[in-house]
Amino acid sequence: MIAYKSNADRSNLCDCNRQVLEIFSIRRLIRDEENLHFYRRNGDETVEVTRVVTETEVQEVEVTRVVTEVVEGEAVEVTRVVEQIVEVEAEAVAPIVFWSTENQPERAERTKGIIEGFTAETGIPVELVLVDENNIDSIMAANFAAGTLPDVAFFPLDFAAGWYAEGILDASAASSVVEALDATTFSEGSLALVDTPDGPTAVPSDGWGQFIVYRTDLFEELGLEPPTDFESIRTAAEALEEAGFIGIMSGTDPGQVFTQQTFEHFALANGVSLTDADGNVTLNTPEMVEVLDYYSKLMAEVGPKDTATFWDQSRALYFAGDVGMTVWSPFILDEMAGLRDSVLPSCDECADDPAFIAKNSAFVPAFSGPSGSEAQYGQVSYLGITTGANTEAAQTFVEYWLSDGYLDWLGVAAEGKFPMRRGTTENSTEYIDGWGNLEVGVDRRAPLSDFYSEEVLENIIQGANNIDRWGFTEGQGQLVSAIYSELVIPQAIADIIDGFLTPEDAAVQIQEQVEEIQAALATEE
Repeated sequence: MIAYKSNADRSNLCDCNRQVLEIFSIRRLIRDEENLHFYRRNGDETVEVTRVVTETEVQEVEVTRVVTEVVEGEAVEVTRVVEQIVEVEAEAVAPIVFWSTENQPERAERTKGIIEGFTAETGIPVELVLVDENNIDSIMAANFAAGTLPDVAFFPLDFAAGWYAEGILDASAASSVVEALDATTFSEGSLALVDTPDGPTAVPSDGWGQFIVYRTDLFEELGLEPPTDFESIRTAAEALEEAGFIGIMSGTDPGQVFTQQTFEHFALANGVSLTDADGNVTLNTPEMVEVLDYYSKLMAEVGPKDTATFWDQSRALYFAGDVGMTVWSPFILDEMAGLRDSVLPSCDECADDPAFIAKNSAFVPAFSGPSGSEAQYGQVSYLGITTGANTEAAQTFVEYWLSDGYLDWLGVAAEGKFPMRRGTTENSTEYIDGWGNLEVGVDRRAPLSDFYSEEVLENIIQGANNIDRWGFTEGQGQLVSAIYSELVIPQAIADIIDGFLTPEDAAVQIQEQVEEIQAALATEE
């Protein structure tokens, strides 16, 4: 549609031989496909995709023209004010593809909202692909082989080293983002876990640190010290057992990654490393024998006393008020406060006050063993830019995600998303402070600060910024992924508890099996 409007009075006052300046407003209309769902096949996997397309774009163009009119029978050049609006269909902007393992419906909706904000600000459309964490490695491999990598992926630490070694992750692109956002604003530990000679393989987003949760009311009643080392943990567990409670719950099931995660926390605390700096496996050591002996006896004598315990029983019995200590992740925080109907605390006192357990619990993120120093197991998730990406657009997306969209992203599941970027250059604690005010919960929502003191939350946050893991700082991420898949250590722990192995024999067996896994990985390269 073209519309003209003239100003006759003004044209009569203009001199001849003047040029006219016409401003054309060209509105590029793009069909709004917001929240359009479709499905993409990746091998045997079907993944949901949501496309968010850029909003209307307006562009102004200046055009200089000479307008000739007949004035009182004579042709002369005059100036005329002309308004012209031209609506044209713009060329479609190619979307970037973002894979996320946050595939729960409520988290996916929050993610879409952040993407819409990014698209509105930058004009860059985004396809959101929701991928199950258990399948993302195989799906990524299939897309790498097919040349259809996403531009950006959100994924846990476990895959970073392997994907970088396979040529999937672009460390140079990630390094540029970290530098642009200021490396000093990130948790040093989260960067160290993915460090390479080319820089970090991916950009730290958020994470959580595992901790011991313990009942402060019971500890006070029994005159116990907080469980900050192997000795105080054992002392407390024995006292709780004598008082009629289960002393401590942690993983014993040989078929569960939870057992690996909880045991690794104890092993880190006792100075056990997966390998040395040269990549040699170091699991048949006095420190490993010591922690295998300690952990198996703790579980068998003052713990669950079985080889079938994983995260479900650990949480359920703590919520029932039957356990004095349990090892868990921060995802327990909102549930413990009574904000999720499907997992409500069921202790006797909880009938009158659903948040009773939360109000009477404290946390020890890092503890130490006799042969080690304070350590905390944890998980970090990253935003990786792939080697198949539209690099500039992908970098813009990640920078937005960790700045303008960051608190919204942390709010997707604040109880388990501690900020790995603590703040900005101007305000070093901006995101940590903002995180503390985010609401959590499913059926009811409230800030964590409604249930936990500032001191407790600060303790949890500081712990999450200094988490450790086996193998990653030594560049052994592929080996870590393999032993998590094979569950070598959980099986050995169950055999010790059941009396089939001694801690010494178990250390020898674990060493041999992990060396075999390492050799097999080398053969595949």
